[in-house]
Amino acid sequence: MAETVKLLGTKGSPFSHRAEVALRLKEVNFEFLHEDLAHKSDMLLRYNPIHKKIPVLVHEEKPIVESLIVVEYVDEAFNGYAILPSDPYERAMARFWARYIDEKVIPAFWMSCWTDEEMQKGFIAQAKETLTTLERQLKGKKFFGGDSIGFVDLAAGMVAFWFGILQEVAGINLLNEEDYPVLCRWADDYCSVEAVKESLLDRKLLVAHFASKKEKIFATKAPVYD
Repeated sequence: MAETVKLLGTKGSPFSHRAEVALRLKEVNFEFLHEDLAHKSDMLLRYNPIHKKIPVLVHEEKPIVESLIVVEYVDEAFNGYAILPSDPYERAMARFWARYIDEKVIPAFWMSCWTDEEMQKGFIAQAKETLTTLERQLKGKKFFGGDSIGFVDLAAGMVAFWFGILQEVAGINLLNEEDYPVLCRWADDYCSVEAVKESLLDRKLLVAHFASKKEKIFATKAPVYD
């Protein structure tokens, strides 16, 4: 009997994207269940009652939440493509960089887009510092994971695809080829991977989405990915 695998998420979310790419890399057959985060389903609230967020992976009726935890679970639960390194030290380093992206890179860039004046200058300085750190980490490699995409690349998917959209809508120019040629080359390579392409929403739709929510996001600073 085939395993039952469901993914509760939305195509507009970089965090759902992580989980979906992991499943596609492993060639796992799964059902994608789109969530309208303005009207959360009973299923989402049942499977993730604490955070009430996406993504939620449901494997044989057992829910797993938090995007990076989902990716690690997929890597361990299913055979095939190796997302995390087998070496314990390399695995620890991959977790370190994924956490750095979530705790440092993404917040600084996000706030650079949705603040102004002196506050924005401070966040832009932070964002540039974190992007420079990632640029150095990538130097000499095709992907963070080496010759093929891995755990850190999935964690940085928002950098590869969503950052360009956000800065276009916000009217800033942080991530560009002149300042970060290695990161921009990596972003193109990442978005060219078939499992990644299949998991991305059309760029124009996302630009329109964020543009329509711009005033709300600027007022609240809250992420809006649905």
